[in-house]
Amino acid sequence: MASFTKWLGAGLGFTFGGPIGAALGFAIGSFVDGFSVEDLTTEQRAYKERVGSDKGNTQSGDFEMSLLVLASIVIKSDGKVDQRELDFVRAQFTGMYGKERANNAFKLFKDVVKKEISARQVCMQIRSHMPHASRLQLLHFLFGIAKADGFVTESEVEEIRKIAGYLYINNSDYTSIKAMFYDEADNAYKILEITKEASNDDVKKAYRKMVKKYHPDKLQDLGEEHLKGAKEKFQSIQESYDRIKKERGM
Repeated sequence: MASFTKWLGAGLGFTFGGPIGAALGFAIGSFVDGFSVEDLTTEQRAYKERVGSDKGNTQSGDFEMSLLVLASIVIKSDGKVDQRELDFVRAQFTGMYGKERANNAFKLFKDVVKKEISARQVCMQIRSHMPHASRLQLLHFLFGIAKADGFVTESEVEEIRKIAGYLYINNSDYTSIKAMFYDEADNAYKILEITKEASNDDVKKAYRKMVKKYHPDKLQDLGEEHLKGAKEKFQSIQESYDRIKKERGM
């Protein structure tokens, strides 16, 4: 128990409190007999004193726990919990954080997914502390989860759309990220947030704008473990631009 609370307390800043913190407390208490929020508070306070970290900063652990809670909401949106989606979450966490840290996170996830959580309240907490680029990365991850079982259901799309709205992600950004997970004729244009009627100059301008918006450097503060997803988004932008250039002979 001591090592678990030390891992969790050290990684959390803003997600320690509010609805996300409440969901985590429920999950820990469900599989650790005698757990008290004070156990976590003690570890976090000790960590803050050692590193001098500001509670308001978004740390790697904050992003991790935000993913965990939002993923639980999306997975339940179609009325069932699919094993392929659970496997995807575990694989993504393992790829980002390594086996030991991922195992700790998944212990929490399996119990968080059992709890009814308000997406609106969670997103209000996230958007108050997390920059726009990081919120876009959250959305990208959620579509990946929804697609893990082979297709995205309407209920999952609707849940992610609501989450995007709660996170103050506009419709253009939402449509662009959604298009990265669908194989449709005009997807390249949607990803660049333009239409087929756009001029060649507009295509170039859109590409430059998207490169700036989705450049992995914007997520450097979250740590190396979160850059893989950022690079995947960035690659989608590049591939879309290359497809349009080839189509138009640019």
